[in-house]
Amino acid sequence: MSESGQTWRRVLEAHPAEARLVRRWVGSRLEHPDAPQVANELFVSVLASGSPVIDMTLSTAGQRARITAAGAVELKLHHSHGPGFHIVSGLSSLSGLNTDGQGLWAQLTLKDET
Repeated sequence: MSESGQTWRRVLEAHPAEARLVRRWVGSRLEHPDAPQVANELFVSVLASGSPVIDMTLSTAGQRARITAAGAVELKLHHSHGPGFHIVSGLSSLSGLNTDGQGLWAQLTLKDET
């Protein structure tokens, strides 16, 4: 299995209307049925922190995809472990809080193309 992959990055204004763009952007790059929903929940959690911008990153490697949403403000407990994060945890194979406490990530397993 090849571990090569791609990375995409998009910096978005922290505004609720951008959530639709996040879902479309992720859905056009990752062939996983839950990827747009996971990205949406990550975006909304960071949006609630009050950060002025949200940095979204998608990375693939082999059969794994990682979605990250990060802001410039440390997330409070209810943003990093609230209802949205429970949805993310249920739909992803791994998930967590960034080491700086300003973002969240989720890892999805992509279907085998063989």
